[in-house]
Amino acid sequence: MAKKRKSKKNKNGLIGFLLAIITVLIIAAIVLYIVKPQFVINIYNQIIEYINKDSNGGSENGGNIEHGELAEISSAELSIHFLELGNEYTGDCTLIKVGNTEVLIDAGSRQGSAEYLKSYVDTYCTDGVLEYVIATHADQDHIAAFVGNKSGETRTGLLYQYQVQTLIQFALTNKTTTIYNNFCQAVDYCQNNGTKVYTAKQCWYQTDGAQKQYYLDEENKISLNILYNYYYEHQTSDENDYSVCMLLSQEIDSTKTNHYLFTGDLEEKGEEYLVEYNELPEVELFKAGHHGSKTSSNEGLLSIIKPKHVAVCCCAGSNEYTENNQNTFPTQAFINRVSEYTNSIYVTTLSTDGDHEYTSMNGNIVFYYISSENENGLKLWCSNNTTKLKDTEWFAQNRT
Repeated sequence: MAKKRKSKKNKNGLIGFLLAIITVLIIAAIVLYIVKPQFVINIYNQIIEYINKDSNGGSENGGNIEHGELAEISSAELSIHFLELGNEYTGDCTLIKVGNTEVLIDAGSRQGSAEYLKSYVDTYCTDGVLEYVIATHADQDHIAAFVGNKSGETRTGLLYQYQVQTLIQFALTNKTTTIYNNFCQAVDYCQNNGTKVYTAKQCWYQTDGAQKQYYLDEENKISLNILYNYYYEHQTSDENDYSVCMLLSQEIDSTKTNHYLFTGDLEEKGEEYLVEYNELPEVELFKAGHHGSKTSSNEGLLSIIKPKHVAVCCCAGSNEYTENNQNTFPTQAFINRVSEYTNSIYVTTLSTDGDHEYTSMNGNIVFYYISSENENGLKLWCSNNTTKLKDTEWFAQNRT
């Protein structure tokens, strides 16, 4: 009996010792949080990320993001807006806002989209100045709303409606279309009114006053970085491969930087060169190449950038370019490749009849970063809903 009492006493002592260690660790954690709260939050996030990756095989790792509120966006440190275009046609228009600095990337999909887009941009660009405009390439679905329609002595196009400080455009094109010629006139209009106009090639080589890196904030923590594209200086029959490529980088602290990648309509060969000639990081957000086509967002690029979140600018299911359902945007091939890295995929617009009828899928998609004493992190807000692509009715009926 005496031996049993001793064993029980030792067991109680061990439990007491373990409880004491746990108590000390809890107190230390609380003190550390009070002294360095962001350090503790970062460690916590890394632990959760590791657990999610381990339990879900990696594909769910990019699927977790806090849903935010519209009212928070205007005061965010950084916000990235993927816009609907007011019609059934696929195209691109992305607004980036950092403090009082706005960047507009492309303006599709038709000339009539200009007024629709302006009504949204005006909500965030309240001074009438776009500090930077990027025209990725010369296809109509990326430049038409820069031109707009005639309105009296001027035009409704966004290049006519805002004061543009710096415009960065594609270095080469094969286009001779009316919309391209009208775009050139709009660029001339800007230049005559004080806009600095550069090609992406000039930016990369930093010639004629152009830079490859532009800081968007006073603290020099958020930068717009023009990447090298082989087709800035080599001809190709595929207009999409002329696309201006840009990496947006946001320094969070001394140990972490968030990256956001924009590649226009770059195709597979262009993506291969992009990987070859640039040191690409893993990214928080990737604007899906070429509207989620089967020929973009290829494994060679995805395996390097490992996107956590993907935004697709398209009218899902529209037969604008093909009658083959599997190849309508976003294509099955695109989904198959991206889903290996994340299920956090969002789409702007939905075709309801495959032709001219349309509605919002997620609507305007906004990823924004909040930095305050109470919280730090990337959030998502969408004007219609925040349903992931895989959970939509359209996906259930058309994709696997």
